[in-house]
Amino acid sequence: MKRREFLKLVGAAAVAAAASDAMVTRLFAPVRARASGPGPKVICLGLDGMDPQLLRRFLDEGLMPNFARAIAAGGFRSCGTSIPPQSPVAWSNFITGTGPGGHGIFDFIHRDPATLTPHLSISEARPPQRYFRVGDWKLPRDGGSVELLRRGRAFWQDLAEAGVDVTIFKMPSNFPPAPAAVRSISGMGTPDILGTYGIFTLFTDDPPADMDIGGGRVVPVSLRDNRCGGEILGPPNSWRKGDPDTAAPVSIVVDPVNPAACIEAGGRRFVLQEGEWSDWVTLRFPMVSHLKEVSGVCRFYLMEARPRFRLYVTPVQIDPADPAMPISTPDGYARELAEAMGPFFTQGLPDDTKALDEGVFADADYVSQSDLVLAERRRQYAYELERFRGLEGGFLFFYFNTLDQNCHMFWRHLDPASPQHAAADPRFANRIRDLYREMDRVMGDALDAADERTVVFAVSDHGFASYNRSFHVNRWLLENDFLALRPGTAPEDVAYLSGIDWRRTRAYALGINSLYLNLRGREMRGVVNPGREQKALLAELQERLEDAADPATGVRAIKHAYRADQVFAGPQADKGCDLVLGYDRGFRGSNESALGEIPAEIFGDNGLKWSGDHCMAADEVPGILVCNRPLGVADPALTDMAPTFLRLYGLEPPPVMKGRDVLAPAG
Repeated sequence: MKRREFLKLVGAAAVAAAASDAMVTRLFAPVRARASGPGPKVICLGLDGMDPQLLRRFLDEGLMPNFARAIAAGGFRSCGTSIPPQSPVAWSNFITGTGPGGHGIFDFIHRDPATLTPHLSISEARPPQRYFRVGDWKLPRDGGSVELLRRGRAFWQDLAEAGVDVTIFKMPSNFPPAPAAVRSISGMGTPDILGTYGIFTLFTDDPPADMDIGGGRVVPVSLRDNRCGGEILGPPNSWRKGDPDTAAPVSIVVDPVNPAACIEAGGRRFVLQEGEWSDWVTLRFPMVSHLKEVSGVCRFYLMEARPRFRLYVTPVQIDPADPAMPISTPDGYARELAEAMGPFFTQGLPDDTKALDEGVFADADYVSQSDLVLAERRRQYAYELERFRGLEGGFLFFYFNTLDQNCHMFWRHLDPASPQHAAADPRFANRIRDLYREMDRVMGDALDAADERTVVFAVSDHGFASYNRSFHVNRWLLENDFLALRPGTAPEDVAYLSGIDWRRTRAYALGINSLYLNLRGREMRGVVNPGREQKALLAELQERLEDAADPATGVRAIKHAYRADQVFAGPQADKGCDLVLGYDRGFRGSNESALGEIPAEIFGDNGLKWSGDHCMAADEVPGILVCNRPLGVADPALTDMAPTFLRLYGLEPPPVMKGRDVLAPAG
C-alpha cells in the first residue's frame, strides 16, 4: 500500500461517517450563548514553531519591537515542549495540562497492536454500519461518527462552564472540536473534503514519469484547439455500491496569444494570468440526485500557460458555509466567518508543503500560496480582535501556523550544511526573518487591543533545528537483529510493516519518534515476554541506539532514547510506544521508517526541501513563552499553561493537571 493509498483509505472512512445527517446533527448540538460579565481578559497567541534562539537573535537586531514591548512589561522564557516534540503531542499538552500519558497522543501516527495497522492519531472516523440496499444504492440506517482521539478535558471546557466568553481559533489536535459552549474552529488535524490531510490537483500536458505524487493528483490533459478539460475528485459516494468517487468537471481554454487561460468550474467562468490565483470557487459533489450533495471550496493557480500547461488546484476544503464534517462549535460559527469574510482554508495545515517537496511548486509558488494563507488568517485575526475589544471579560486563543510550515521548508537557507542549501532560491534567503517580523506585527495587534486588565501571552509548541540527515530506524533494527523479514521478502518491498516475520522480530518502528517492542500479549504476534525480558531488551535498545553514530561524520544521531515507562504517566500511558527516539540537532527519523518501511541504508542525506524540523530531543527544541505580565517561573512548560489560564479566572485546576501557575504573584 503506497502512502497516497493509505491517506485515501483513511479519508474514505471520514467522509462516509460525515455523510450521515443524523451524525452531523448530534455533533453540532446547539451551544448556549454566554454573557461576558466583568472579569479577566486574556489573549493567547499560538505561534507554532517560534524558536527561542531565533527570537532572541531578532530581538537583539531590533526587528521585534512589539515583542520587546511585551517583554519589557512582563517576561520571556524558553518553554519546555513535549516528549516527543511533535505538534499534535505538544498542543495536547497545552490543551489538557497533562502529558501523553494523560491525553493519549504520542505521535502523528499510531498503530493498532491487535492488527499492527497504522492510523492517524488525532481523530478516527467510523462509517455507518447498517444500510438499506436498493439496487446500486446504500441508504444509511444508522449514523457514523467522527471521534476526537485526544483524551482528557480541554481547559476551555472549564472556562465555559464558569461563564467565560471563549473563542478558540484553529487549535491543533481539536478535530472534531471538543464539545463546549465556546466559539471554536478546528485546526491541525482537520481534513480536506476527501478526508485526507490535503490532496492537491495538477492539470498539465507535461505529466511526470511517476504519477504517484505524495499529497497530490496529476491529471494529464491534451490541448486541442487550445482547449482541454478534466475533473476534480470529490469525496467517495458512500450512498452508492462500491463507494465510487464523486467529481466536479473543469473546462479550460488557453489564450492562443497571451499567457492566460479561461477556466470554467463550479458554475463560474474566470480568467487567470500566469502566476495569478483565483478567488474561492465552490464545487458541488452530488451523492443522491436532487437530494444529497457535498460542497467544497478551492482556489486555482495558473502556474504556466505555455510552452507547458500547468494549472494547480488547492486541496478541496470543507466548505465553511455548508460544512460536510464537524469543524466548529457551534456549527453556525464557521458560517458566521464565511458570511463575514467569504470562504477560507479549513484544512488543518493549508500551506502546501507537499507541492513544494514534490517539485510541483518552485519556492516562489509556495511563497505565494503561503502568503495567501497568512493574509487570510490576518483578516480573521482582525475580526476576532475587534469582537474581543467589545467584551468586558473573555478569553481568545488565536493560532498561526506560518512560522512552523515555512521553517520546515526554508531552514535550508539558514544552514550552509544543509544538503539543499546550495540549490535554495536566494530571493527567499530572508523568508524566515521576514515572517518573524510579521509575527511581531501580530503581537502588536494584540497589545493594541489589550486594555489594562488584559493579559497577553505568546506561546509556541516547540522550536526548530536543522534536519540534514535521516536515521532509518527499521533498517538499523534489521541490521542489528531486532527485526526480521519473511523468507523471500526484500527490504525495499516492506511498507506499513508488511513482510515482517513477527516470530523473529523483537522491535519495530512506526511513527516519527516511536519504537515498539513486539510484546507478547499486546501485539498480535508478540514474542517478547513482559517483565524481565522486556526490561532487559529496553535497556539494550536504549544503550545501543544512543551509541549509534553516523559513519559520515562519527556524530551520534540519538541524544536520548527515552524510556516510555519513565516519561509517560497517566491512564493512557500504556497506549503509546516503548521508546521515544529523541534525535540530536541535524538528525531526524526518516519518513520511510515512520511509515513502516526499510530503506537500503541506516543513514542518508535529507534530500527534501523540508529541511528544518523539531521531532528531536525535547531539550534541543524548546518553544517560547512571552507575556506582558511578570513570569514567576524560570522553566515554564506547555503543561503549565492550562492551570495558569484556569487560575486567572479564579478556578482551581483539576488534580490531573500537575503544572504550575507561570505568572508571578501580584504585588
